[in-house]
Amino acid sequence: MGATLRALRALVLLCGFYLLSLVLLAALAALDAAAFGWAPAAVAGKIAIVSLLLAVPIVRGMVMLRTPRGEGPAGIVVTEADEPRLWALVRELASATGTAAPDTIVLTGDVNAAVREEPRLLGLRPGPRRLYLGVPLLTGLTEARLRAVLAHEYGHFTGGDTRLSALVVRGRAQIGRTVGHFHARADSKEAAERARQEQAAAKRTAKGRKAKEIDTAGAGFTYRMMAAVYTAYAKLYMRATLSTARAQEYAADLAAARIAGRDATASALREIPVLAAAHGFYLESYATLGLPARRLPPRGEFFGGFGRMLTARAAELARLREKLPTEPASPYDSHPPIADRVARVEELPADGRGAEDGGPALALLADPARTLAALEDEVLTDEVRQFERAPGWEPLLDSSMAVGLATLDTPLHRALAFHTQALPTLPALLTVIDDGQLWQLAQRLPLSEEAAATRAEEFRERVRPVLRDCLQSMVLAEFSARSLLHWEFSWSRPAAVRLPGSASDLDGEAGTEAALGAAVDAALADHPDTAPLRALLPPAPQPA
Repeated sequence: MGATLRALRALVLLCGFYLLSLVLLAALAALDAAAFGWAPAAVAGKIAIVSLLLAVPIVRGMVMLRTPRGEGPAGIVVTEADEPRLWALVRELASATGTAAPDTIVLTGDVNAAVREEPRLLGLRPGPRRLYLGVPLLTGLTEARLRAVLAHEYGHFTGGDTRLSALVVRGRAQIGRTVGHFHARADSKEAAERARQEQAAAKRTAKGRKAKEIDTAGAGFTYRMMAAVYTAYAKLYMRATLSTARAQEYAADLAAARIAGRDATASALREIPVLAAAHGFYLESYATLGLPARRLPPRGEFFGGFGRMLTARAAELARLREKLPTEPASPYDSHPPIADRVARVEELPADGRGAEDGGPALALLADPARTLAALEDEVLTDEVRQFERAPGWEPLLDSSMAVGLATLDTPLHRALAFHTQALPTLPALLTVIDDGQLWQLAQRLPLSEEAAATRAEEFRERVRPVLRDCLQSMVLAEFSARSLLHWEFSWSRPAAVRLPGSASDLDGEAGTEAALGAAVDAALADHPDTAPLRALLPPAPQPA
């Protein structure tokens, strides 16, 4: 399909959104007219109010003809004076691709590279161009692979995709916003109804009467119904534009291979999903580790630690590269499966250019450490930026684990509190075990009907893993409450805990989690023995 036909189809689909909106507005107006014709004035007034409330999100979606400013990802706008080497590479690739360089480069905090154009006349005339480039992407790519990524993005420019896709993207964005408005209003109605019912239930309880069960099933129904209408059109819209979007990706891959080389392009395609998965893991397990304790890594390390984790886990990443996704991320994803894209590129003839040329892409930045620190100021929220900075990763881990253990609330805690009618402490649990009541206590855990009905031996095997995890956490919490725990930080494996006191002075693994695990197993055996566990515990504090 030619560019003109693609533009025409995109324009027709966008007009379909407005036509759907006009039809719904006309239906609401007809309902109001009919209500005032046959219904009592009070009923007709209520219908008119509901119609007006439903019409507001429809009209808001229609008038949002342009993408709101600032809707792109947060980041640092860098000038040619700020980053001369990066801009030189960008201009070189733009020239090689046969298109104009972007007007703006924005360094972001995600694993992504994207181009955006703000065209005029519904995408028929070019407009200002912006390149979004993720610093974590620069951290994980070589310069040769980065060239392939940028050449791919410029391939969209040469194909006119950024202008033609503006119509498609605008339609998707407007439908998405309209659906979002309806869902937001539905959620607001549901929350208000829940609050009203909870208030009424509290009043009934205060008067000694039985409270009614909270039921908000019907709240916001009309808003969700309208959202469903637009969602159905959105599915049609995305299916109709899917083949064009994926064809554009294949064409951009071929442009990248021509400009940056076959091997670098295939290698970059393999690397990006691996980096995306690794970055998600890094954010969850490292960068945001201290948030429960309201602490941040040292300045610049929120993004800076990603490179060290990639180096430490190189073997894991190598295995991930061999498992390319064979399916798109969703039925409506505009990108074809990575495995298919890599196969198409690797079928091209060899051109003698490698994937490792040029060194690490992060070295293109004039001062990577300064950029990593500045990026935190742009990406993190105002609240998070006020958190205390830890002096290092190990103190950050210690404080985070201390907060997590201090607020520990496991199923075993709740079952023990119910069983003893007292505070769920570790000494209380050990007393229950010594009294031979462990498996009666286990019956109070949240279990499936099948598990609760099994024979004694099978029941114990089913619940023992749950008990083991909970008991081990309770022991660690006891140490942590007395500031006796130390956690060993590692980029290549999960954090390891070191036990305090005499146990840590023993040879071998006696001072590690292995000793704790053996003691916990002994306490949860069919014939329990709490002595090894008590030997590990610190002595109870003496009264002053």
